[in-house]
Amino acid sequence: MTSFNRSTSRRLQKLTQIPSVWEGDRRPLSSSQTQHPDSETKGECILWVDGTQGIVRGMDVVPPESGPEAIVRTLMRAMENPHSPAKPGRPQRIVVKDREIQFYLRGVLQDLDIAIDYSPELPLIDELFRGFSEILDSQVPELPPQYAQVLQQKALAIWQAAPWELLEEQQILSIEINKWDVDKLYVSVMGMLGMEYGILLYRSQESLKRFRAIILTQEESQGHLEEAFLKQDCLFLTFECADASEEQTDKECEDLTQLPLSAIKPSFGNIHPLEGLRSVLYDEEALVVYVALESLYRFLRDHRRQLESGNFPCLHRRYRIFLPLSNDQSTKSVSVSVSTMPQLAAELEEMVGEDDESEQQQQLQLHGDSTFKSLRDDLIPQDSFLSLGVVSWEMLEQLHRKVKYYKAGEIKPVGDGLPVILIQTSRPKAKTVIENIEKAGGIKGICFNPGADPIGGDRYDLGLLQTQNGELFLFGEFLDNDPIHVEARRKWNQRCKHTKGYCGLIIAKGLTGAARGNPQLRDMMALFETRSLSPQQLGIGTLQLMPQLQFE
Repeated sequence: MTSFNRSTSRRLQKLTQIPSVWEGDRRPLSSSQTQHPDSETKGECILWVDGTQGIVRGMDVVPPESGPEAIVRTLMRAMENPHSPAKPGRPQRIVVKDREIQFYLRGVLQDLDIAIDYSPELPLIDELFRGFSEILDSQVPELPPQYAQVLQQKALAIWQAAPWELLEEQQILSIEINKWDVDKLYVSVMGMLGMEYGILLYRSQESLKRFRAIILTQEESQGHLEEAFLKQDCLFLTFECADASEEQTDKECEDLTQLPLSAIKPSFGNIHPLEGLRSVLYDEEALVVYVALESLYRFLRDHRRQLESGNFPCLHRRYRIFLPLSNDQSTKSVSVSVSTMPQLAAELEEMVGEDDESEQQQQLQLHGDSTFKSLRDDLIPQDSFLSLGVVSWEMLEQLHRKVKYYKAGEIKPVGDGLPVILIQTSRPKAKTVIENIEKAGGIKGICFNPGADPIGGDRYDLGLLQTQNGELFLFGEFLDNDPIHVEARRKWNQRCKHTKGYCGLIIAKGLTGAARGNPQLRDMMALFETRSLSPQQLGIGTLQLMPQLQFE
């Protein structure tokens, strides 16, 4: 039997012995409504109560497989660090209702001058556990018991169908139900990052549009985002890692698509401006969600090929959905209509690219050491996310299979990968960038050329794209003494040496979504393989910013 070491015994013996009787016990946390395998109340509760003063001195919830040492650990805390208002001390007598616990404690506590007795009843602890049981039984389950299993199964079927591989967030489906006070639901599919997979079922177009408009205009303010989130009017299904715990880092559960189906946990809920977020579905809501998910599943199955084309065509399908068994059998099935909404998708895309028409093509007039050059800055949108990085050779093979790409030659896989410039913007703007590069014949080269501001005195490293028709486009201005850029340029030059000058330009979407700043393969729309050019090869010298003269 494990016993205290001598120093611990001496420390506990120094505690004041108070004239009181403590009750102690260990019991399962269970009730008629907490037997679901996903219940968070699994475990056993250890309680130590001062029967003389009528206060709880220590309490712990431990896994059922924990050994008898757990009850001693809780007892030690009850003596040395009790719950307020109790003060440290050791009792004269302890009463338990389990003979094994009694004998175990007698052996462990033999040096502490504490009597360990048995009683078939523990009045205070019995009353406390009755209260716990009433609280647990009064809790509303997250899903109605009669629908819980079918909803979980249907959610996992949706996970396997992977609608985020076919639909972007703004590509909305409508599901006409006309039942349970619901006319239509508007389906938005989330799937930008591993922890962001889910289905939003908006009750109105207005709620969907309002939320999207707010996050596009106020995404820099966390407070506004939280307020906007709670003003949505929708039902939702999200997916997370079933084994995620507080000790796990985000990266350990980052990409759900790499996990087995058994590790995926669906979660349901409701958001309403007057209710806020509620992780509980009531009976009618559960039926609505079931019908919506079953309709979505069938629609994806029937139209997968059309949706995989990359377009968002006009599609429509009617289904009869049989309802799961319930106490109310007045309605056994529901007829629904599922449709794509290309016009609404176009409106939502315009919210992102609404300033496209107002962006006038501008030309920066810069002066080279020997000649004037016209340098355009109208190719890359001004609000784009830009980074210098590398794509592993394995990732490059996937890009060749998944996205539109333009090959510059046979690249030998030397080093850690292909050096790339990544430009991330909204989907409409990304399509425009790709089309403009294609019209210019593709990318002839990427160059970092010195630049200077003769008035301000700053010196720059200008990122330039040269297209096949000879035009130069500015994609980035970097201070030449910025340590972050200096390090990025050092790695860029090193990688370009390994690849014999080959590099690439990636155009990606997702600037306003969860993938902002960290686009995944699904967000990348085009890869232009090209060559890295030195300033000497470009031959334009140091570019100087020239002030523009205005005439009335």
